[in-house]
Amino acid sequence: MEPAVVGARLASSVVSPLIRKLFLNGVPGAELVDRPVRVSRLVSFRGEQRSLSDKDMHRVAEELVARAVQATGEEQLPSYEVRAVTNAVASSLRVMGTLDMDDVQAVNLGHMGLARHLRAMSRTAVLGLSADAVELHASVLDTACLHILNFFTQRSAFVPRTLVEQSRSIEELTRKIDSLITRAPSPADDPFEKRYARYITDKHGKLSIFGLDLSQGPENWLLNVAYLSLDAVGDATGALPTRVSADQVLGAQNRVLLRGVAGSGKTTLVQWLAVSTTRPGQLDLFGLVPFVLPLRTLTRGGSKLPAPDEFLSAVDCPIAALQPAGWFDRVLRAGRGLILIDGIDEIPEDDRNDARRWLREPISTYPGNRWLVTSRPSAVREHWLSGDGFAEADLAPMSRDNIADFVIRWHKAAGISDQYAHELLRAVRVKQDLGRLATNPLMCGLICALHQDRRGYLPEGRKEIYDAALSMLLFRRDRERGVYKPGSIRIGEAHHIQLIQKLAYWMIRNGRSEMDRADAVDLLAQALPSMPKVAEQGTAEEIYRHLLIRSGLLREPSVQSMDFIHRTFQDYLGAKAAVEGLDFDFLIANAHLDQWEDVIRMAIAHSRLTERTRLLTGIIRRDDVTAHGMNRLHLLAAACLEHATELDPEVRAEVQQRAGALIPPRTADQARALIEVGPVVLDLLPTPPDAPPREKRPAGERDERPDEEKAAAQRAADEAYFTVFAATRIATDAAIDVLARYRGYHDLRVRNELVGAWSRFDTNIYGQEVIAHLDPDQLYFPVSNPAELQAISSFGGRARIKIIGDFTAVDFLNGCRQAQLTHLWVASDIGDSWRWLREFPHLHSLTIETSLPHLDVAPLASVLPLRTISLPKGVAVSGMESLPSSMEVVRMQHDVE
Repeated sequence: MEPAVVGARLASSVVSPLIRKLFLNGVPGAELVDRPVRVSRLVSFRGEQRSLSDKDMHRVAEELVARAVQATGEEQLPSYEVRAVTNAVASSLRVMGTLDMDDVQAVNLGHMGLARHLRAMSRTAVLGLSADAVELHASVLDTACLHILNFFTQRSAFVPRTLVEQSRSIEELTRKIDSLITRAPSPADDPFEKRYARYITDKHGKLSIFGLDLSQGPENWLLNVAYLSLDAVGDATGALPTRVSADQVLGAQNRVLLRGVAGSGKTTLVQWLAVSTTRPGQLDLFGLVPFVLPLRTLTRGGSKLPAPDEFLSAVDCPIAALQPAGWFDRVLRAGRGLILIDGIDEIPEDDRNDARRWLREPISTYPGNRWLVTSRPSAVREHWLSGDGFAEADLAPMSRDNIADFVIRWHKAAGISDQYAHELLRAVRVKQDLGRLATNPLMCGLICALHQDRRGYLPEGRKEIYDAALSMLLFRRDRERGVYKPGSIRIGEAHHIQLIQKLAYWMIRNGRSEMDRADAVDLLAQALPSMPKVAEQGTAEEIYRHLLIRSGLLREPSVQSMDFIHRTFQDYLGAKAAVEGLDFDFLIANAHLDQWEDVIRMAIAHSRLTERTRLLTGIIRRDDVTAHGMNRLHLLAAACLEHATELDPEVRAEVQQRAGALIPPRTADQARALIEVGPVVLDLLPTPPDAPPREKRPAGERDERPDEEKAAAQRAADEAYFTVFAATRIATDAAIDVLARYRGYHDLRVRNELVGAWSRFDTNIYGQEVIAHLDPDQLYFPVSNPAELQAISSFGGRARIKIIGDFTAVDFLNGCRQAQLTHLWVASDIGDSWRWLREFPHLHSLTIETSLPHLDVAPLASVLPLRTISLPKGVAVSGMESLPSSMEVVRMQHDVE
């Protein structure tokens, strides 16, 4: 224990109020004399004007010592010695009542001199104390004396000439100490961060997988077992790689806005990144301090978004009050913060610009940290945060391999035979509608649970799947598990749904993702009189508890609030309530708001024929929104056609005509809007014009075409790129026909999109229809598995290959046509011997993408054809002296395509 450090960490805001209790306020006659007042006349614990009792004096000492102990970050002294130090501090402070010096003499003595004087006059106070206890007593007394002298200077207005300079120096010293408290590393920081890391692991280290609680499996998986790594796709700016593992996006950029549809795994990714800070790994996040900020929680009840020092308390972190003074500032100034802002779409659209302004202030104050913001695709426009240095990416749908991995792990965790898993995978591949739904973790878990619950039978459409899931959650699991007991509350499935959908629609109408618990109970109390069979079984509070525990749909993120396990179920049930309440005008009036998109889609699914006609015509014929809003409405109406099982042909044609006017897309926002529409948009995408002829110009030669011709060519290239961008992310088998139309385009952006989407489709079909026909000029062909590598070889091989999957060197050598390879990009761990590269006689360019901090290039000396080795920035390189002079090692930007 270092007494100077411990004492200095008692901030003036804490100590000054305690010290003032030791002295009288406004001593009569003090301002009338021409000389300073004796210290003994100023104290409040002796004399005729005594206002502080011995017990009060002991409490002041106790508070000073407690603050000092807290500043160390852990109790280094046993409790009995802390009490002994408290008694010693009280004894030393009492000496002030016997001091013969005046306040000017005390100030001139200085705070260290005054502290030594008090200790010298109370030597017996520390008898029997350990060395650590004596040091703690000294540090507390030193700091107390600093603030005692500061108090004297502030009250001694009648001697300004004597005290003015000393007052200034002491106040400056106080300010410097307060600054030291907030900026210098504190002994308390490390113990607190270890405790906070344990809290993060406990809070976010488990993942609820839908449907597991309906089997014999655990209700939660450990996150490091359950986490499924999905891909993120960078935008056209090149700030992020064209395709990268989603958990690696913060390795390429410090600030990322990540978009993903409902259920795509955004929140799970946030959990994974937060927990990754607590353990070493490949993400390079270990040692950072995560701040997980779900906006639905932060804005609960209209709360103001928090400042950085309120991040922990705003999310009800139980140890928020224990954070050392100035800790958050030290963490963020050092660039050690990982700020994870989940769900910008969870707050009302009108409040999002305020949220952006709120975000800008800490970014400008603490620029060196890592920031991730998540949102649904349609909630914020393209480049919404680009001005603040954010790159943008989209979570890709689950690939076939992702789906297979998820299904197999789900069944294993549930303790179910692999036979069920393989049967389900066959059904997903054969049934196009089912495969179209199984594109994100939420829907995959839902389909697994239904397949197991219904012994292999699965509904076809999204609405039917949700209906079956609700039946399974609300009714069948309790009945089949024998949960009901005599005298317990029993609510039928229909009443269950009626009550919960009232909560859902209230939240939707009020723009909430969470609901105050008290409001939920009040709403149920209003509904119960119309349900006498339910009302007679309990109070509104008891019914609420029953719904919370037994429905499987509701949860309490805090003791004061309630929400749905996933926003999808809130939207589905809220839409049902709106249709049953004939609230069509309200639905139409809010259809342009992105938070209502899924509600509108589900309302169409719940509606009858005449109701669908009213909703769709009302949406597409609105004339009270901007052109951008109108485009959104027309595309939303097109997305609803998927759920309109029966519809007037004229209405369907009008919807398709209006949506068709927005195609082909010309911006990323328009492309994302089409992605939101879903597979139905594939039928609306036009056949492209003949691919423009490839033009080769000598290096440095100017493009002499007229400006109008160049602009037209650029528009055509943009339309082709964004059309492919949309179709690759819809990623159903029907998209292959659309993408094959663009295989002749030479534009590198188009070809990069086409080749990067291979893993989302059937390897052989997509390979034969698209990959085999792409112009290989300057294009790296990614291979994520041996089947793709074999397909590349069957097409005659390619000069440029990028390894993005798990391969051994032997696997790659066996599958690759060695004579064709001239450029190799290694973006996965394939070993570090590199001597196997000697088998490629024409290889002259090697790009190594690694997360390792160090790379030894000496083994590459024997790869004689090699001329250029490209490495990402930030990697330490050794072995350079072993390379021949003909080889060059260069640093690259992350994406060199």
